Amino acid sequence: MQKGFNSDITVRGQKYHVQTEDWGLQNPFLVSRIFCNGAVLKTIKIPHDKVLSLGSTQKEDAIKNALHRQHSSIIDTLMTGAMP
Repeated sequence: MQKGFNSDITVRGQKYHVQTEDWGLQNPFLVSRIFCNGAVLKTIKIPHDKVLSLGSTQKEDAIKNALHRQHSSIIDTLMTGAMP
């Protein structure tokens, strides 16, 4: 199963690194961090319970899809200049 995503993007000349990962069943959260120059600018933490109530009845698929959606959404928001 996909445990996370990492992307480097440049917005208006500023470089960002976006990292999104599943912390697993022992610590059930999807966590995204936005970095700039090595510093964390923002952390977004979503519990598995919230993801599972929105997605597929298949737990693993729902988490995988939510992980991808969360990562893509953050990149889209950064590209529009709305964050951080």
